[in-house]
Amino acid sequence: MVDQARKANDTTHTLSRAECTALLATLRAANPHPVGALVYHSPFELLVAVILSAQATDVGVNRVTPALFAVANSPEALLQLGEEKLCGYIRSIGLYRSKARHLLAMSQLLIQAFGGQVPDKREDLQRLPGVGRKTANVVLNVAFGQPTLAVDTHVFRVAKRTGLAQGRSPEAVEQALLQVIEFEFLPHAHHWLLLHGRHVCKARLPLCSSCIIRHHCLRHGVEP
Repeated sequence: MVDQARKANDTTHTLSRAECTALLATLRAANPHPVGALVYHSPFELLVAVILSAQATDVGVNRVTPALFAVANSPEALLQLGEEKLCGYIRSIGLYRSKARHLLAMSQLLIQAFGGQVPDKREDLQRLPGVGRKTANVVLNVAFGQPTLAVDTHVFRVAKRTGLAQGRSPEAVEQALLQVIEFEFLPHAHHWLLLHGRHVCKARLPLCSSCIIRHHCLRHGVEP
């Protein structure tokens, strides 16, 4: 127990590559084809939804996007909507006014630089207003099937808490994860870790007793 507690509190200790593989294999067996919560029907709709989801819940985003996408599911249509009308659709989302400006500027650049199409390269996506590394990784992975790994607060917490990876920043944790996760797991690793963090490995009260990966986790045998 003492050794386990020491490891759980050691911010440099990580699982071995084989242990990481076993952990992810357990998550895969429980949920072979995970899907994200955001509702979308095209790469552009996904991009809009992910931008709106910053500091907001997926449930809240899904409440507003059906009506929005019914009238504006392309960069051209979003620009025609204009800021005030766009704000009317997304007013219930946190930081809605700044997000509206980002969405309009993003749509303008998509038309000017990419022919109105969402690009499938990270450097191009990160040129777009409102798009950081995490958003770019989500779009590349979900819309284009690329083996990227978006590190949000849930993935960051689960990676560090279980011992999958350590790092002071999301990008550091992302790079550490990419070093230990076998390629076969990369298409779904983000969703497995995100869903586990959201529903089981919660920030304040992790449900360790019912956790299916507890025997692979550094915290196994340690009080949350």
